[in-house]
Amino acid sequence: MRLPGPVVDELRVRPGEAAGLAARSTARTTERWEEAGDRSKTTADGHLEAFREELSAAQELLIASDRYSLLVVIQALDAAGKDGTIKHVMTGVNPQGCRVVAFKQPSAEELNHDYLWRCERALPPRGQIGIFNRSYYEEVLITRVHPELLEAAHLPALPAGKGARARLWQERYEDINAFERHLARNGTKVVKFFLHVSKAEQRRRFLERLDDPNKHWKFSATDVAERAHFDAYQQAYEEALTATSTAWAPWFVVPADHKHAMRALVAGVLVHVVDELDLALPELDAAGLAALEQARRELLAEDD
Repeated sequence: MRLPGPVVDELRVRPGEAAGLAARSTARTTERWEEAGDRSKTTADGHLEAFREELSAAQELLIASDRYSLLVVIQALDAAGKDGTIKHVMTGVNPQGCRVVAFKQPSAEELNHDYLWRCERALPPRGQIGIFNRSYYEEVLITRVHPELLEAAHLPALPAGKGARARLWQERYEDINAFERHLARNGTKVVKFFLHVSKAEQRRRFLERLDDPNKHWKFSATDVAERAHFDAYQQAYEEALTATSTAWAPWFVVPADHKHAMRALVAGVLVHVVDELDLALPELDAAGLAALEQARRELLAEDD
């Protein structure tokens, strides 16, 4: 099963064009991808299962070909569903070939390196899938909303003034684009998702966590404080996605108000991206085929 091309195109932030988050729905796609237009959870879950099977098969080709790795970057505001998306989408893949890394507040060691360093160390090797739950993009998102965090980064000189600070973000966009292009040129396919949740739905999910004792652990006092910066984060995402969605590392903006549809869409896009790699099982040469035949004869000759 494949996600229709027009749906993939709708979710993609086209290089050189504005992300247009304010105009993008947080609830649904304009292009239909559900069977007969059925937007029910049952239908979306069926699509998700089909996409997971395709992703599992694609992972085998990824491992067997040993030419590429896949880096999946997931960014979102709090309560948008990053953890659940990773859990539900990647359920069917072989855990030996997949690694999830969640990037929290940088450690003292990490702050003594450039901001890409800690993520570079966690990149997936050839044949494997790496998933970044948050990433180096935090350094043009949270540090933009809270520029005081730059003080801890030990930069040679902090830019002063609005114009100088704007240049800092532009330079970081350029660094990120160059970094991701380097990865692409060396066999790491980068695909990035922004889970686009509305302010109203975020509020509902926060209240759900407060009302359910089993979800209290998910809630932090900082969640409400950060919610006060919702519009600032939207602007930071708008500029970051616009500046860093490229042909070699595209951004996909996925409506996140309905988790079942969001997860199916993420899985469908991943299948589409791996398809573009045109992977195939390695073909054995004459010597390799002869070795297999010799192994067959030896096994058949063994006494039971």
